[in-house]
Amino acid sequence: MKKYNFNAGPSMLPREVIENTAKQCLDFNGSGLSLMEISHRAKDFQPVVDEAVALVKELLQIPEGYSVIFLGGGASLEFCMVPYNFLLTKAAYLNTGTWAKKAMKEAKLFGEVVEVASSADAGYTFIPKGWECPTDVDYLHITTNNTIYGTEIRTDLDVPVRLIGDMSSDIMSRPVDVSKYDCIYAGAQKNLSMAGVTIVIVKDDKLGKAPRPIPTMLDYRTHVDKGSMFNTPPVVPIYSMLENLRWIKRNGGVEAMEKLAKQRAEIVYGEIDRNKLFRGTVAEEDRSLMNICFVMNDEYKELEKPFFDFATERGMVGIKGHRSVGGFRASCYNAQTIEGVNALVQAMKDFEKQQ
Repeated sequence: MKKYNFNAGPSMLPREVIENTAKQCLDFNGSGLSLMEISHRAKDFQPVVDEAVALVKELLQIPEGYSVIFLGGGASLEFCMVPYNFLLTKAAYLNTGTWAKKAMKEAKLFGEVVEVASSADAGYTFIPKGWECPTDVDYLHITTNNTIYGTEIRTDLDVPVRLIGDMSSDIMSRPVDVSKYDCIYAGAQKNLSMAGVTIVIVKDDKLGKAPRPIPTMLDYRTHVDKGSMFNTPPVVPIYSMLENLRWIKRNGGVEAMEKLAKQRAEIVYGEIDRNKLFRGTVAEEDRSLMNICFVMNDEYKELEKPFFDFATERGMVGIKGHRSVGGFRASCYNAQTIEGVNALVQAMKDFEKQQ
C-alpha cells in the first residue's frame, strides 16, 4: 500500500532528494568514503556549502549585505541567539502560537519585550489584526507559520521597524522580501531538509551592536566569519538541503512552490468546508497553506478515532493533530503532491458515505 506522508516534521522530502542523499551516504563523490564520515573540511565538501548558500540567495533573491549560515540547535536555539545578537534595549513580538511564545520567553532574558498583539485567549485561531508596532524597538519578531495551530502570515509585514522572522515551516514556499528583515531563521526539518540543520540569514551590518559580551558559539559573527565551519557542521543534513534546493530550482523556484501550495490547500480546505463531518479550526483568512488543521464537527466527535483508523488504513501517515488542538493536521510542505492531497480527500469522502 502506498503511504502518503503528512507529518509536521521531520517532514516529507522529494523522493529524488532522499535517493540522492542516500547514494552519497554510501559513497560521496566517488571518494570511497561515506558522506557520514568525511571531514567537513574535505575539499569535496566545501563546494556543497558554497552551492547551498548560492542557491538560498538565488531562490530568495537575497540582496547584497546578507550572509547565509548553517547551524545546529534548531529554531529553539535561535530563540536565544536572536535577542543575544539583535536586542539592544527593547524588542517587539507578535504572539501567534506556541513557538512565538517560546521565542518571546527567551528574549525577555536580554531586554524589554513588548507583546504587540496575541491570539492566545482565542486558542491562537487567528492572526491578530489592527495592532500598532512601536517605533522605539530594535526589531519586530514574527513566526510566519504556526505548525501547531494552522495559521500563517504569507506577506512581509509593512511596519516601521526591522523584521526578524522564524520561517521554520514555510521557508521556500513563497517569495520573501528579505530586505525587510535583519534575520530570518528556519529549522530545516519542516520544509527544506532532514533534521539537524538550521538555516540563518543575517544582515551583516546589524551584527556586533549588542551591548553585551556574547559567547563565541552564540555570536553570529563567528559563523559568518568562518563560513559555517567554526565547528563541525551537520554535514548530512546540509547535503540533503542542497539536494532539496536543487529540486526547488528545477521545479520552478519559490514562485512555483507557492502556486502548488495554493492548489493543495484549495483541494483540502474545499473538502473540509464541504464535508458534513469536519470543520476547520482557524479563521479562514489566516489558514495555513503548510499545516491544514481540522476537527470533527461536534455532533460527530465520536468518529474521530474511527476516521483516523480509516485514513491510516488508506495509507495516510502523520495526520493526527497536535495534542494542543486535537483532531487532524495535514502538513502539506513543498514535497507534498497533488496525488497525496487527493488521496486524503477521497478518504474523507468515502468515510462520510459510511455514516
